[in-house]
Amino acid sequence: MKDRIIVGISGASAQMLAVETLKALKDTGIEIHLIATDTAKDIIEKETEYSWDFVADLADVVHSDDDMFASVASGSYRTLGMIVVPCSMATLAEIANGLATTLLTRAADVTLKERRKLVLVTRETPLSYIHIKNMSTVTKAGGVILPPMFTMYSKPGSIEDMARHIVGKVLDQFDLEHDLYRRWE
Repeated sequence: MKDRIIVGISGASAQMLAVETLKALKDTGIEIHLIATDTAKDIIEKETEYSWDFVADLADVVHSDDDMFASVASGSYRTLGMIVVPCSMATLAEIANGLATTLLTRAADVTLKERRKLVLVTRETPLSYIHIKNMSTVTKAGGVILPPMFTMYSKPGSIEDMARHIVGKVLDQFDLEHDLYRRWE
């Protein structure tokens, strides 16, 4: 099987994390399947210097969020897992409650049911009880909640350095080699 990974981009702030994740995955040689919500596409262009077309070109395959017949909607289509970056609280809620109303949430549901790695880079602060409960549900189902908690021990010099640190933590979840941040020694 060719190594494949699914990247979902939902409509939350911190779209730079999605772009940096795609760039880092591209360097690994893994086949990238991308799903983005319409809101995510709009926010990418508002929050970053990148166009949606540039971001889409970082993936090997781009799926429409309403294409429930896409390969990644099936458990028989093998992948290493899925990253949702950033993950809005609405997307988290759908995943936590098994509501596969879009391809992004269906692919996440399939990832969990097939016991593959699902990493959600959740974006919201402060968190309500409902958010925490949904995070707990996904964690109990085998998912990983990886909020973008910026660290200072690596002495970041820019926002990009902080973003790359988070992306490195995401890639660590899949045991993918990278040099995105300086490890603790």
